[in-house]
Amino acid sequence: MIKCLNLLMTCLIALSLNPLLAQNWQTEQLSQIPEAVANNAVAGAMVEGSYKVYSFAGIDTSKNYAGIHLNTWKYEADTDMWTALDPLPDDPGVIAAGASTVKGLVYIIGGYHVAANGSETSSARVNILDPATDSYLSPGMDIPVPIDDQVQAVYRDSLIYIVTGWSNSGNVRDVQIYDPSADNWLEGTPVPNESAYKVFGASGDILGDTLYYAGGARYGVNFPLTGTLKKGYINPENPTQIDWQIVVAPEALGYRMASFVHDGKIYWLGGSQVSYNYDGIAYNGSGPVSSSDRILEYDPETGQFSEFEAAIPPTMDLRGIAKVGENKYIVAGGMEEGQLVTGQTFLLRDLDIVPADNGSIRETHLSIYPNPALDQFWIQLKTPGNLEIRDVQGKLLLSKAMTKHEAVDISALPKGLLICTIDGIQSTKVVKR
Repeated sequence: MIKCLNLLMTCLIALSLNPLLAQNWQTEQLSQIPEAVANNAVAGAMVEGSYKVYSFAGIDTSKNYAGIHLNTWKYEADTDMWTALDPLPDDPGVIAAGASTVKGLVYIIGGYHVAANGSETSSARVNILDPATDSYLSPGMDIPVPIDDQVQAVYRDSLIYIVTGWSNSGNVRDVQIYDPSADNWLEGTPVPNESAYKVFGASGDILGDTLYYAGGARYGVNFPLTGTLKKGYINPENPTQIDWQIVVAPEALGYRMASFVHDGKIYWLGGSQVSYNYDGIAYNGSGPVSSSDRILEYDPETGQFSEFEAAIPPTMDLRGIAKVGENKYIVAGGMEEGQLVTGQTFLLRDLDIVPADNGSIRETHLSIYPNPALDQFWIQLKTPGNLEIRDVQGKLLLSKAMTKHEAVDISALPKGLLICTIDGIQSTKVVKR
């Protein structure tokens, strides 16, 4: 009897720790950006009922100052295609900017320039893209305190909050609020003058009247990361008034993660666990930095974090994520494992939420997650079918009848690219690590 109880407890604990059972996230690889880019500002917009995703500026595969550019790309979800647009109207190239969409226009704010001698200058620039014409409008009013690697979030489709970040020589506590309708900057309640609040490379978003941000590097030897969650309650009667508080949360450790609000919760994904320079080399001298495959969830109702490992392809150096539906988000660019600057574009989908209209991202009969996978992946089908897994030479490795949702053991299969096909009709590529 005791052995049975112990076995039951073990199973319950295993289930509670399995992120795939706790959250039904699925990723799908989309067409890559034609030009690999990292540290690029990413935002989405809807134009005449269709979702668009934009990538602004960033750094190329050289990972040096000369590879920092102003190139702009547009992704159309309907066609799964990227198109080059006119470069961001700035000079010289810029990295670590932020991009936000308000009332149909995209605002690209801040970032920093790197000179040949290695000196870095924070930008005060506010560029504006009109997605209806894919053209740049006249720049907005310069941000009062030039900024880069800032937290950037939109409040009620009306105001853009720029919180902390790096300005030329150090982290700042400023909260700068841009009002696009008036092309004017407002001064918000600054974050407390404490290193845990004043960070660069943090990320966050606004849910209701509260701004949440996590991670980031504080000023100090080798720029250590902060394992804290910061909350700022925005007074809706006077949005410049913010009540700040902090929560110690080791889970919130991270650098240049992407962040978004979904289904009443805040999410962070990817990033790294060590701060680094624009070349992907750690400030602390430990060498190349590893990218994360984690999704971190925070539920304001319970105050609890949940971590989902192996939930996305390992990705870091992110400066934004684009929402393209009620349950769909796109990540574009960044650095993969080994500090590889990438053009990868992947769709992140919550399978537990069925949108009212299916959105403009194509629906698939075959959904597999995580991808890449280690010893197993989960498969989601609209109807039961027969799964075949082959290698790139076409050799059959596994054949199995599948229900709508179950796990597939691939521990005995070789590492590399696997081709998964349902009923000999639809195929999806999976990478086994």
